[in-house]
Amino acid sequence: MAIEVEAKLRADGPDVLDALAAIPALGRASLGPAAMVAEVDRYLDTEDGALAAARWACRLREREGQLRVSLKGPPDAPTTEAGVHRRPEVEGPATDVLDPSAWPASEARDLLAELAGGAPLRERLRLRQQRTERAVTLDGTRLGTLTLDVVEIEAGGRSAGALHVVELEMDPSSSDEAALAEAAAHLGRMPGLTPEPMTKLEHALERLAGR
Repeated sequence: MAIEVEAKLRADGPDVLDALAAIPALGRASLGPAAMVAEVDRYLDTEDGALAAARWACRLREREGQLRVSLKGPPDAPTTEAGVHRRPEVEGPATDVLDPSAWPASEARDLLAELAGGAPLRERLRLRQQRTERAVTLDGTRLGTLTLDVVEIEAGGRSAGALHVVELEMDPSSSDEAALAEAAAHLGRMPGLTPEPMTKLEHALERLAGR
C-alpha cells in the first residue's frame, strides 16, 4: 500500500493562491508552469459511519471525465513544523454508481468492501475544487506537486462556503522527504499561509456541523 506524503497549509484567501501561482521557486525547488483543472470530490461512507469509525476516508473523484476512488487511512502526526503528514493511500478506477461491486477490480475496491462490511454507501458531502497545479523539481528531478485549491463545500445540494488550501505532495517517484520538508518550510514562512493539521474532509464536516 502506498504512503501519501504531503504538507497542508491553509490560505487566508484567493490572493495568496494567486501569488503562489506566479512565484518561480520555493527555496531551492523550482516551480513549473501553472495549470488549472476542475475536480468534484464525493466523500462516501456507510449509514452508520463504518469508515469514519475506522479512521478511513473514501473519496470518489471526477477529473476530466474520469472517476477514481481513493481510500486514505489515519495520518501520522506531522513530522515537521511545516506540517508534513504521512498516511496510507490506495486508489483504483470507479464509476458514478455508489456500488463498489460494479467498479473495475482493484485493491481500493477490495479494501472499501472490507471497511464497509457489505453495507451500502451514501454520499456524506461534496467538494467542488478549482485547482491550480505546479510541478516541483529539485536539480532537474521531480520532487512533487504544488496544488492551490479553491474548495466549495456542498451537502444536500446546499453550499456551506469555501476553503482556500495549499498542498505540497511528494511525487511517487521521489523519496526525498527532507527536500519536501524544506520546501514546505519555505511555504510556511510566507504571509497568509498557516500549516494545517486538518484534512479538507475534516474542515468540511466541521463547517457543516456549525452551520
